[in-house]
Formats: sequence, C-alpha cells, structure tokens
Amino acid sequence: MFTGIITDIGTLREVEQRGDLRARIACGYDTSRIDMGASIACDGVCLTVVGLGEDWFDVDVSAETVSKTNLGDWTPGRRVNLERALKVGDELGGHIVSGHVDGLAEVVALQDEGDSTRVRLRAPEALARFIAPKGSVALNGTSLTVNEVEGCTFGINFIPHTKQVTTWGDVAVGDRINLEIDTLARYVARLAEMS
Repeated sequence: MFTGIITDIGTLREVEQRGDLRARIACGYDTSRIDMGASIACDGVCLTVVGLGEDWFDVDVSAETVSKTNLGDWTPGRRVNLERALKVGDELGGHIVSGHVDGLAEVVALQDEGDSTRVRLRAPEALARFIAPKGSVALNGTSLTVNEVEGCTFGINFIPHTKQVTTWGDVAVGDRINLEIDTLARYVARLAEMS
C-alpha cells in the first residue's frame, strides 16, 4: 500500500526487453535500506525490486503491466515518480493507493493559473464514473484531488511545490497518465450494483 505522496524522482538508466521489461532506476533513496523483493511505486505502478546497487534498483515489468500502463513508453533518461511502500505508523498524507493502475488517462489541456497549473485529463469511459469532484485519484502515483468533472474529462490543479517534487512539472498535452481510481469509490460503486 502507498499514500500517493511522492518521496523521490527517479531517472531511468536502462530499459531492456527480456522475457519481461527490465528497468534500472537511479534514485536518491538509501538503497542499503531497501530489501530485495520490496515494493516501490514507480509512476504509480507497484513494482518489485529485483536488483540493487549503490544508487539504483532494478524492476521487472510484465507484459500485462505494460499493456495496462504507460510503462511501455519508458526510455532511458525519463524521470519517474517514486514512493516506498507504506509502513505501519507512517503518516497518511494522501489517500490509500494500491499501485494497481486501473487504466490510462490522457492530458487534453494545460493552463497556468497564477503559479499553479490546471491540467485537464480524459479518463476511459469505464473509469470516469468513479471520478467525482473533490474526490481522490492517483495519477502517475501522485495522490490528487479532483476539481471538476464533465463526462469523461476531469481537472486537477498543481501547485508549484507539487510540480517541483514530482514529474508533474514536465507534463504535456497528449501524455498518457497512469490512473488509479479511489478504492472507496470502487467499493461504493460495487455495493450500488449489488443493491
């Protein structure tokens, strides 16, 4: 489990297609404190550490994960949002995030509003019903509050701090974004279906 509060920005050093996709991610974490097999959310996708070095870790990405996320777009030099798994007793500053991406949203508009940036995204129709104004979503692993929703399109506002400590300062129209809907919204919708 994660909180959606990004704790580091990693940089892809190597991306290699083997049986699965293998990626080496440079990071600022103290890797001596990362166990083999640990879970790290990489752009919102829960991945397992399969190799460690002084300032990097390796992950394997299955074909299933590549098909459901933007990780197939990964190339060396790309920056990725990172978050270590939640430990009992840690502050829950965002919302409960599983690292299981539900689908891809597309950035359709960017607009500066003062020092902040308003980003409008289009969600897949099957997921749009789970997105509500003032509700939570995780986008590329970042816990965010939805400002407004109109059909399949929804808006998020990024303050300068968020743009500095995540990859959201690099966003462009047309980018494919990993979308995880709020767990509570998923269960409420399922309960409504069963009634």
